[in-house]
This record gives sequence, structure tokens and C-alpha cells, in this order.
Amino acid sequence: MSLYKWFGLVITTMVLTPIHSSVAGALRGTVSIDGSSTVYPMSEAVAEQFLSVQPRVRVTVGVSGTGGGFNKFLSEEIDINDASRPIKHTEQATAKENDIRYIELPVAFDGLSIVVNRDNDWVDYLTVEQLKLIWQPGSSVKYWSDVNVQWPKTPIRLYGPGTDSGTFDYFTEVINGKSGASRADYTASEDDNMLVRGVSSDKNALGFFGYAYYSANKDKLKLVAIDGGRGPVLPSPSSINNGSYSPLSRPMFIYVNARSLKRPEVKAFTEFYIDSAAELAQQVGYIGLPQSVYQCAKSRIYSATTDTNVKHAANETVDSLHCE
Repeated sequence: MSLYKWFGLVITTMVLTPIHSSVAGALRGTVSIDGSSTVYPMSEAVAEQFLSVQPRVRVTVGVSGTGGGFNKFLSEEIDINDASRPIKHTEQATAKENDIRYIELPVAFDGLSIVVNRDNDWVDYLTVEQLKLIWQPGSSVKYWSDVNVQWPKTPIRLYGPGTDSGTFDYFTEVINGKSGASRADYTASEDDNMLVRGVSSDKNALGFFGYAYYSANKDKLKLVAIDGGRGPVLPSPSSINNGSYSPLSRPMFIYVNARSLKRPEVKAFTEFYIDSAAELAQQVGYIGLPQSVYQCAKSRIYSATTDTNVKHAANETVDSLHCE
């Protein structure tokens, strides 16, 4: 079964031609990217590699969260938005009002990771129900013993993405049943590195963010297995890939402004991103997608298939993700 099925709704009449090798290294201009802190490591890695191919193109990569990035994207302040969730219906409506066409491209797969301090010796796994007990709006959980009476009566201190984060939206939807539904008394940041520092310096901490940030800080954090109903499973390239790490696995995207894509430097960068995504996803701690999905993404770039819409289903795996 598929957690996200990718459907193209509108095909524009723009004709886009490939960037040929004869102009390799000859492009000039800028490409501006912002959005998800989860997707940021990938976009930063792509930007660094692209510099070796097109050294005269300046690529800037910012971090303001998926929602914050969409705010900039929908006012045409940036060319590309990094997104750790699909575009919302309200954002689609804003795009239509502002006459902004966009191309949605999946770039990798992530397993949202639950972490505690390395000195935490009482938590080996959490169930989805316990995560909800901890994070639901109005939660009465103040101590670890409120989650499990065998755990110490010490304050539980929570760290997580801010409300502009796509990771926050995804986590609250799958755990609490509604996007944005969460207790408010936690330390929030759009900078996942700040969350890493918070959890790693606090024995009573619990936090969540993308797998790449755990992968880059394994020596500082303890990963918590999650029981989604079939026993505890740790996120790993294998469990994220085969779908056993459920329900916290999800695809990640970039959204490209169709007008920006007419600029040769933006088009060249976008093509380079898709061509490099599988390899760089693995390097930064994520999971590459099937080549058929990347090939379909390239066809979207060439044909300018815009205003795509991701449908929500259940139990997505890397191999079941497909594009139509």
C-alpha cells in the first residue's frame, strides 16, 4: 500500500529544452532556496556539488521551515522551496490567487526519528500511543513516570520543530490525528541542530527530527525504537526502505517555481538536483528513491507538469512511491 501517490493535474504549454554540455560551466545567475530544515542537508549538498559544474551560478540555501519557505515561495521571494510534507490545500489556493505555477519533485525518503539523551537508561522504545500521550494537546504528562510507572519521576523535557516545520505537521498528523495539533509547552526550533544540542545536553530530554540529523550525531544521541503495532522498530536505511518503520517514514520534496524554471541556471540546477538525488540522499543520511521516480521527475521538468497534488494513503515504502 502507498502512503503518498503522486498525481499530475495540469500540464502547461511551456517548452523547456535541456541544458546541453556546450554551456556547462558557462551559466551565470542565482538560484534561491529556502524551507525545510529536514531537506536542507540534501539541498546544501546539491548546491556544493553544482558549484563544481557551474561555478558562476550562486546558489543560496536558507532554513525557515517548510511553512515559512512556502510563504516566501508563494510571494515569489525564492525559486525553490524545500518541503518535508506535500503542499497544503490553503497553500495551493494562495498559489492560484497569486498566479504561481509550481512543479513538485520528490527527492528522497526520510524516517522521522525519536531521540533521547545518551544517559537515558530507561527508555528503549515508545509506542505510538505513548507518543500521543506525551505530545497531544492538553497533555498532562510532566514526568517520565507519567508515561510508564516504572520510569523515574523526573521532568520530561521536550524538544521539537516549530509550527512552520513540515516535520511538525507530519508528526502531529500521524501521531495526534491532526496536522498542527500539539501541546505547546516544549522547546521549539526550526533549526534541527539546536534540537540536537538541546537533547544531547539534557538527560531528561525527548525530541524528534529527520533521520539525517540523528545519523550525523550518533555519538551524542540515543535513538528510540517505535512500536506502531508490530513491535518496536528502529529507523534505519533498511527499515525506512522496506516500510517496517511505520508510521514515521515519509517522502521529501522540492517545489520549483515554473517561471523561475525558464531561467537556464534554475533549470540546470533542478536537473542536477534530480540527477544527484539518489547518491546525495545516502550521503547525508536519507534514502534514495527508485530510478523510475527520478525519471518521472525529470519528465516533469522537461514538460513543465505543474500544480501537482500528493494524495494521502497508508504504509508508504520507498519502492511503492511512484509518479504518474
